[in-house]
Amino acid sequence: MGYTIRPMAEADLPLVTDWARTEGFCPGVGDAALLRDADRRGVWMGCLDGEPVGCILAVRYDSHYGFIGLFLVRPEHRGYGYGVALWQRAMEHLRDVACIGVEAAPERLEDYSGWGFRPAWPTVRWGRWPGEGAPPVGEGPPLPLPDGWSVVPLEAVNAEAVLRYDARHEATPRPLVLQEWLEAGHGQEVLVVRDELACCRGFGRLRPCLLPGGEEGPGWRLGPLLADAPPVADALLRELCAGRPGLVLIDAPEVNPRAARLLEARGFRPRSRTVRMYRGQPPELALEDLYGLTCLELG
Repeated sequence: MGYTIRPMAEADLPLVTDWARTEGFCPGVGDAALLRDADRRGVWMGCLDGEPVGCILAVRYDSHYGFIGLFLVRPEHRGYGYGVALWQRAMEHLRDVACIGVEAAPERLEDYSGWGFRPAWPTVRWGRWPGEGAPPVGEGPPLPLPDGWSVVPLEAVNAEAVLRYDARHEATPRPLVLQEWLEAGHGQEVLVVRDELACCRGFGRLRPCLLPGGEEGPGWRLGPLLADAPPVADALLRELCAGRPGLVLIDAPEVNPRAARLLEARGFRPRSRTVRMYRGQPPELALEDLYGLTCLELG
């Protein structure tokens, strides 16, 4: 049969999740299904003699913006061109998109540069583990919210207000992707900061994640975390992390120094770095309001 590329099926999701966990991606529980739903026509499995050996996701948001993620090839099958074939399939899917993004491991910068991608900014993965000496996230004085502002569950606000808020902070609106992302189960929690006029001033999502081998205890992924100002991000961070045992992870753009200051103050420490890269004119983003990315696979 040789090497073939086919669409990713629902039956592939457990395998892809296991690959992501083994690679140290710390995927959220249920993330693979949400990623597949982001663009059913842009997600593939590479198979050798019928056996899956790799995968890739290319999300086409619109003609202006697309993103490539979930790019994995099993270690024993690397170096034979199987990953290149998957990458070419993804690029073909996004061939007429004006700007394409990817989150690159540092050792892959040269590879992606050869495809016309240019570095935009580093992304830092922060982690907080109480066993490493970090105090409870609720300790220390909070950054006070303005009068009349409060942290409420997603159900207490107009969902359209949250979608509009998100659209102002993304390269292109993503209502279908975000709506499914926020409505997913698997033990997630979504909180919103609402002002005195019931407008959204920030929101965040926490979900269980799968830690790689060697990491003990439960794990959590926080993202997205968007906020108008540090007190808003702080309120969401404190409420979402309160009472959560185990490791909490969040991916923040290094170009937002307010995120680094807040996370350090709440006991988070840098764990790893990736680099956001773009092919085409990079989108203009309100990075000063971005404290945590939704998912490194979705851009």
